Amino acid sequence: MDIIRRSTGRCAPREHPARPLLKGRRLARKRKPRLCDNPCMRLFVGIPLSGQVTCELASISQRLRSSGDGFRWTIGESWHITLQFLGNAEQEQYECVLARLRQLHLPPVPIGFEGLGFFDRAGVVFVGVKVSPELLLLQKRVTEATALCGFVPEARAYQPHLTLARSKGQRQGLNALKAKIPRQASFTGFVAEEFLLYESFLGSTGSRYEVRGRFALNGGHQRTSG
Repeated sequence: MDIIRRSTGRCAPREHPARPLLKGRRLARKRKPRLCDNPCMRLFVGIPLSGQVTCELASISQRLRSSGDGFRWTIGESWHITLQFLGNAEQEQYECVLARLRQLHLPPVPIGFEGLGFFDRAGVVFVGVKVSPELLLLQKRVTEATALCGFVPEARAYQPHLTLARSKGQRQGLNALKAKIPRQASFTGFVAEEFLLYESFLGSTGSRYEVRGRFALNGGHQRTSG
């Protein structure tokens, strides 16, 4: 079983070409949690980030955040590209998801990023993820596989993003942060060679994630942990 841990490596600041600020996107409403007759696991499927991207995100987060700015900032252990949030699952469903995801044999997926943006109503600072044909195909195949285990795919269009911070409700803080967004903010793309099944544990200081399954994106042998 893998546990996501805080990186201790240093990341040097980088200069980037200008990218447009993304505006006007909205967060979709959260689905009601699935009820379980037995103890549940809270699951989702996602793509882990490369070390380079994690360093770049850590660098820009450090530049933007300040004490008392009215935001809850996410940390490197929580950064991933969500393919599907499953929610509560019983043991039988968990085993079904593992079995179905093992049957997927897809090539590596190129990952590209857009600029920094805001979900104004939700008070969220995010980095957009480009929806390439390869990423869209992987997301489609994942949702088709988990549907066989009783999970209903989202009806809305797939719009992946990385959440950097969430407002605590102070509007002034959101406006002040917008003014600090650098015009030069882009992130290095990478090629994803695996996707993961995560279990999420909620706590007073945020969520903690553990990896429950690893699935290679090379058409070869699928590795599973947990």
